[in-house]
Amino acid sequence: MIISRTPFRISFFGGGTDYPVWYKENKGSVLATTINKYCYITCRYLPPFFKHKSRLVYSVIENVRDLSEISHPSARACLQHMKIKKGVEIHHDGDLPARAGLGTSSSFTVGLLHALYALKGTMPTKRQLALNAIRLEQDVMKENVGSQDQVLAAFGGFNLVEFGGLNHINVLPVTLNAKRLKSFQDHLMLVFSGFSRTASDIAGHQIKNTKNKRRELSDMQQLTGEALKILNSKTNLCDFGKLLHENWQIKRSLTKKVSTPLIDDIYSNAKAAGALGGKVLGAGGGGFVMIFAKPQFQPKIKKRLSRLLHVPFKFEDLGSQIIFYSPYDSFGSK
Repeated sequence: MIISRTPFRISFFGGGTDYPVWYKENKGSVLATTINKYCYITCRYLPPFFKHKSRLVYSVIENVRDLSEISHPSARACLQHMKIKKGVEIHHDGDLPARAGLGTSSSFTVGLLHALYALKGTMPTKRQLALNAIRLEQDVMKENVGSQDQVLAAFGGFNLVEFGGLNHINVLPVTLNAKRLKSFQDHLMLVFSGFSRTASDIAGHQIKNTKNKRRELSDMQQLTGEALKILNSKTNLCDFGKLLHENWQIKRSLTKKVSTPLIDDIYSNAKAAGALGGKVLGAGGGGFVMIFAKPQFQPKIKKRLSRLLHVPFKFEDLGSQIIFYSPYDSFGSK
């Protein structure tokens, strides 16, 4: 029995510059962190006493005789990539809902790959996990996804991630002293809009529109550097929130599908109650909204958005982990 635990992420700046259509010609950079909300994958070899060979349990239950019969695209791609010959049983559990802008799909892919590597007695590097997940999602599954989610899920932590160039992916941890890091986290709020969406559809529109949004994407990448300078200086953190607001205005212009009347209402109400900035997480269209506000204004914001679910969180820095490892199946063999 193997259990992997893989974090979800929140992205502050640079989203959109992590798509290959952009960073293969222009360098991309993303400022983001993983948080203490996780995807758990339980995996074991399935004893051969059933009509089905493998069993998958997530929002539905799949009992299949062959890997090609699996409906879940990521599970099918991961199992075929890892060349799993024996029957397996896989269970998925998540702390937060899927399709909500927190990179949950990539956390699933990274977490399942990690569990399958462990099942085969192999310890992959974080970079190996990230690159494999990127290849499977972009090239095999043909999903409209960027490259930040897989990297963050695998590496964990608060990072500046650079894309393109000779190294292709460069993960640079953001190093803040404990007091400033805590103060930064204390300015952040996470609220659920109440509905999920399919990110690939929205991202598809953005990808097709990339050539028409070069100035906007360049501006968003520049803001990433400015945000990092604020964090690494003695500048008032409120400037970070104001920069988030500027970034959100650019992001929502990338495609009409990024925001909705409901998201605009959430954002305007938060601003009216004292928020300095924020953004919808992920591709947009729904899911979670991150709000940046001084701690003293947050009770007022919560009251104003009382109809919504507020999710407390903290940063985490471990990335995907194997939290339980018992490599022997029911018959005593690996």
